[in-house]
Amino acid sequence: MVIQKAAVIGGGSFGTVVANILADNQIHTVQWMRNDDVARSINEQHTNPQYLPDVSLNPSLTATTDLLEAIRGAGVIFVSVPSKSVREVVSSFAAELTPDQALVSTTKGIEPDGFLLMSQVLAEICPDNPVGVLSGPNLAKEIAKRELAATVIASENSDLRRNIQEALSCPYFRVYASNDLYGVELSGALKNIYAIVSGFVAALGMGENTRSMIITRSLAEMSRFAVALGANPLTFLGLAGVGDLVVTCTSPLSRNYRVGYAIGQGKSLAEAVDELGEVAEGVNTLRYVRAKAQELSIYMPLVMGAYEVLFNAADPRVVAQGLMTGEHASDVEFALPRCEI
Repeated sequence: MVIQKAAVIGGGSFGTVVANILADNQIHTVQWMRNDDVARSINEQHTNPQYLPDVSLNPSLTATTDLLEAIRGAGVIFVSVPSKSVREVVSSFAAELTPDQALVSTTKGIEPDGFLLMSQVLAEICPDNPVGVLSGPNLAKEIAKRELAATVIASENSDLRRNIQEALSCPYFRVYASNDLYGVELSGALKNIYAIVSGFVAALGMGENTRSMIITRSLAEMSRFAVALGANPLTFLGLAGVGDLVVTCTSPLSRNYRVGYAIGQGKSLAEAVDELGEVAEGVNTLRYVRAKAQELSIYMPLVMGAYEVLFNAADPRVVAQGLMTGEHASDVEFALPRCEI
């Protein structure tokens, strides 16, 4: 089925980028947001002054503050609001959905009650609708400039995967497919924690060797956590795993990296988040993952150390130093069996 109309729920930078790609691909696209002024600017000046002020948007992209108008008749609905708002926003229009309308989350966060990922929240609220997740190394500001990038659409529904690939693929944005919904989404949520760690390591002036160690051990830690929760560790070797981890841990365009960098400069968590002016999902994700790791006795020294830095004013250098004395000595914990010739 070719998607004729799409809705994007959320007025942030990535939601706007997704909406713009859809419009560029000649799909009738309606973007919902709460802010009247931003909606008016998108409709009249074709720009999002709050998040992408220097980007010219496709003139056919329509913005609205009427949620039901946005979702009515949409073949796919992209949910691009902060994780704390997903349940409230989706619940407000769930009763109006028909079973053929698909829901795709672009939100990389966790709901603390029940440790639910956003796809699980969507499936709980809308059990009759196909659900997918879009995740990958996707810095919105770069995609908005039409710089080359790729992402992953994950879903157990093969039609949904194919439809999203067709709807979003363009000369500068490639869409790969995966049926490991849980693994793709979990990696997207977890990497935000390690971007914060990389940020304060960079601010402290530690070298490239240290940064490389942090990123690599982050991947091992993510995989360990994933296996404990039943995900496939090999998913973490793809775009949604190591791809997203690398870009988020090295780019000052990453919101979570910027929060960590500010903390490494001596600012408090409140000051860092205030200075950012946007939602950094990694802050709350850190709380939830730490609690789950403690509950399941999963060895996650970076998570534990980052928590102490953010919430108990510990010295960030202690986090990096802790890796030199940790209990795990294996480099690669999960590997394919060796083939005998």
